[in-house]
Amino acid sequence: MAELSTTSGIPTATIKFYLREGLLPAGLRTGPTQAQYDESHVQRLRLIRALLDVGQLSVTAARSVIASIDSDDPLLHTFDLAQQSVSQALDPAEVGEAALGQVDAVLDGWRVSPQNPGRIAAAQVLKVFGELGEPAMRGWYARYAEAALIVAGADLDEIDARDDREAKAQMVVVGTVLGDALFSGLRRAAQEHISSERYPAPPYPTTPSHSKE
Repeated sequence: MAELSTTSGIPTATIKFYLREGLLPAGLRTGPTQAQYDESHVQRLRLIRALLDVGQLSVTAARSVIASIDSDDPLLHTFDLAQQSVSQALDPAEVGEAALGQVDAVLDGWRVSPQNPGRIAAAQVLKVFGELGEPAMRGWYARYAEAALIVAGADLDEIDARDDREAKAQMVVVGTVLGDALFSGLRRAAQEHISSERYPAPPYPTTPSHSKE
């Protein structure tokens, strides 16, 4: 384990915690106090840190999605589990039929289950827009839906490029959990790019200015 810690850069105490929590499979026992670990353990540790640190998953959620990677579950089930792990639990009844109907109009023709967390989350956003007195903005919603289909297609293309079920399942999890953070970051950069073209302004100073009195 000391060598695993050195190779991975993760403290031994943290590795032991991952073992206790069922996030990391045990090594091959070679003695009363020794076990052998290999490259698969190093890769799994990287996945765990990605899910916990970048994806901000709870240990419980990370354990569930990792178990799905190691299972024979259909990829669609793994997708559902990964989506649930990164989504806020919302009650459709509290969101309301009106907002859900608005979303369903935007998603017309999509094969989406009523309990899909994205559908419910989007409906909640539309409900808040309505409460704020914002206009319907159907053109905006439709363009977001078009962009979402493009992104989802890119996600599935990456999954299909993997050779076996485990590799595909890991990409389902990684793409779902980290893809949100990636797309959010790219959206921020794109907003600056487009706004700088439409609303030219002097650049911000690279360092804070301090007046001298």
